[in-house]
Amino acid sequence: MTQPCTASSLRPAGASGTDTPAAGPVAAGGAIGAARQAARLSVAPMIDWTDRHCRAFHRLLSRRALLYSEMITAPAIIHGDRARLLDHDADGPAALQLGGSDPAQLAQAARIAAGWNYAEINLNVGCPSDRVQSGCFGAVLMKSPALVAACVRAMQDASPVEVTVKCRIGVDEQQPAEILPAFLAAVEQAGVRRVIIHARKAWLNGLSPRENREIPPLDYPLVHAMKAAFPALHLSINGGIGSLQEARAQLAVMDGVMIGRAAYHDPWAILGQADALWGETPPLAAPLDAALAMRGRIAAHLAAGGRMHQITRHMLGLFHGRPGARAWRRILSERGAGGTLQDYDAALTAAGG
Repeated sequence: MTQPCTASSLRPAGASGTDTPAAGPVAAGGAIGAARQAARLSVAPMIDWTDRHCRAFHRLLSRRALLYSEMITAPAIIHGDRARLLDHDADGPAALQLGGSDPAQLAQAARIAAGWNYAEINLNVGCPSDRVQSGCFGAVLMKSPALVAACVRAMQDASPVEVTVKCRIGVDEQQPAEILPAFLAAVEQAGVRRVIIHARKAWLNGLSPRENREIPPLDYPLVHAMKAAFPALHLSINGGIGSLQEARAQLAVMDGVMIGRAAYHDPWAILGQADALWGETPPLAAPLDAALAMRGRIAAHLAAGGRMHQITRHMLGLFHGRPGARAWRRILSERGAGGTLQDYDAALTAAGG
């Protein structure tokens, strides 16, 4: 049975060292306003999927959507290869998601990340994987709202951009109708003004991470009720939303919509048309335009010693439901690991290019 996380001190600590000095919280408006506008539609943080190559591809499809990094643990940023973990293409709104439960570590990671031009830093309070539980962060933190509040206060003191939270509606035997409003009240009191709510409970014992994305029932009405109960919070809804039509329906109630796997597996249907949600014309007219636009990035990546599949694995669904889609996927899947630009051109030809 999982237990609530604890910390030796719930201090809003400022970590010492030679990292970039904290700039303090940013006033409402400016970068915060831009991030909130972008959060009308966001692409969920997905481990092993939403890396910098994926986000560069997604940014081609939408100028406006808010793109999240994979979850990166605070210790990884503090002790690891910061450039590899944090580098991204900064020509559109991007958010960094951190995992952790130690306020001092999270503050230090937020301070370090200040040099990478993210529009937002998000705390993961929703991932149900065993690895995350063993580290006492992710969804298990739903059991420790006071610790979450301490973490976000520390991050706010260290971050020049807005700190947000992504959570579940509850975990295990918790009653979502009771725990979720209490959790939101705690983070709001700690200074959080924007929260993304995955509209499913997480079962930390008995369900795999994949099952936790599919088996617990969605409770959209509860999340909608939270918007009514917390009108000052900017609330986005996540979970099971598979089309822009569904996103539009949710936006009639919620401030924002976060889409995960649907945006990844069918990126043109979601992101290729997404900018219409802001009343703008999408930047590209057809999936082939995106595939052609990525060619230069792939060529540069190969010239630098990278492997083609590091980019093209994120593009397999680009022609979903269209003639040539199967051949596109097959060529990129079979040749991607050691692929050349000629292999990519063969996939383009198969897709109609």
